[in-house]
Amino acid sequence: MSAVSKPSPKAIFWFLFAAGGTVCAFVLPAMIFITGIGPAIGLFDQSGLSYPSIYGFFSLWIPKLALFGIIFLALWHAAHRLRVCAHDFGIRADSIVALTLYGLATIGTLATIIALLRIG
Repeated sequence: MSAVSKPSPKAIFWFLFAAGGTVCAFVLPAMIFITGIGPAIGLFDQSGLSYPSIYGFFSLWIPKLALFGIIFLALWHAAHRLRVCAHDFGIRADSIVALTLYGLATIGTLATIIALLRIG
C-alpha cells in the first residue's frame, strides 16, 4: 500500500514564477511599447496618456485588477528568479534568501494594493 504524501507548497511558488514569466515576456513589452515607445515615435496620440486620462482609467476596478495582476506576478517571478540566481552564485543560505526575497515580494504586493486602493 502506498502512502499518500502531503502536498508541497513549492507548487504555489512555481505557479507564480511561471505566470509571472509569461506576464514579463508578453504583457510588459506591449505596455512599454503602447505607453512609451509608440507615442514617442508618433504612432499613437499622446493625449490619452495625460494624468487625468490615466487616473480616470484606473479609477475603474477592472483596470486596477489587471494592473495588480501584472505587478503581483512580475514581483513574484522576480523573487523566485533572484532566489535561483543566489543559489547559482553559491549563496547556500536558501531559507534566509527565500524569506528575504518572498518577503520583499509580499511588501511590494501590499504596497501595490494600497496604491491602487487610493486611486479614485
